Amino acid sequence: MNQINDKQISLDDIEVPEKIPTKFINNRVIVFNSLFASYLYVKGINGQRFFGSPLGISKPRLEYFSKPSELSLIEAYYLLQREAITIFHVKENKYLISEEFYEIAKKNHHKFKEKYIIYKDLRDRGYIPRPGLKFGADFVIYRLGPGLEHSLFMVHVLPHDAEITAIDMVRAGRLATSVRKKFVIANPLTCSYYFFEWFKP
Repeated sequence: MNQINDKQISLDDIEVPEKIPTKFINNRVIVFNSLFASYLYVKGINGQRFFGSPLGISKPRLEYFSKPSELSLIEAYYLLQREAITIFHVKENKYLISEEFYEIAKKNHHKFKEKYIIYKDLRDRGYIPRPGLKFGADFVIYRLGPGLEHSLFMVHVLPHDAEITAIDMVRAGRLATSVRKKFVIANPLTCSYYFFEWFKP
């Protein structure tokens, strides 16, 4: 619980609509209602949580936060597919259906199709993928969630026809080792994962 304007706010007590409203503005999906934003992060849907990143809060706690949050395009599509959110396109003044949003996301997010396949697979396996940009990866992966543990893996999604050089692998492996994570290459064609562990001979 958190105290805001002399009120105790508990996410267990709020009424959440069947579909949480979001807005698509400048290629970003924003949950403007801070209660709903908090709920998606802390409570989530169907036992899955940690959706979105509250604006201006680098390490949110597992409680109500009084900020809007931004969903990544991948998270937004995942939630839209599960009919957990609506996405209102402000510029076009209409609600986006799943197919429309998918086409928009493909144009605006590099490797969206491939990344989404891996994101969905990891979510379905019970993992929590979070954006991994600050680690130079596509995702960082948790079992419990951010704030509850350090992420276990850094995942790089590699389309089947992509190329990766030995230098790229060494660079990624060194980075993963420096932050005490395992480096994983994910193949979206087969949803298979390749772990790299580094050792001194």
